[in-house]
Amino acid sequence: QVPLAESGGGLVQAGGSARLSCAASGRTSSNYAMGWFRQAPGKEREFVAAISWSGVTTSYAESLKGRFTISRDNAKNTVYLQMNSLKPEDTAVYYCAAERQPFGLGSEYLTEYHYWGQGTQVTVSS
Repeated sequence: QVPLAESGGGLVQAGGSARLSCAASGRTSSNYAMGWFRQAPGKEREFVAAISWSGVTTSYAESLKGRFTISRDNAKNTVYLQMNSLKPEDTAVYYCAAERQPFGLGSEYLTEYHYWGQGTQVTVSS
């Protein structure tokens, strides 16, 4: 089990920034690649970013490259998503997730993730 809890969402003005945190509990949580996904109203959940268990490898949705940055601090069992230059279309519930198997590189596919947080709402106002 890798219980996850997101925080840091809220209301942000367009052009602003926000940082989401995902705290993982469990003594082996740092062994798992982590991902961020988001789901806007009426849309499917989509990949945002992923980071390998070591933090060396990261990947991003093509449309978000350059604005979003994923990072992790394994000493704190926490993964972050820094979001800059936010746009109204970034409004969504953001979820963090841990991969099904340990020591992965981080996948863009939802099916590779087994553990999910409850989500945190990010609303970007124009």
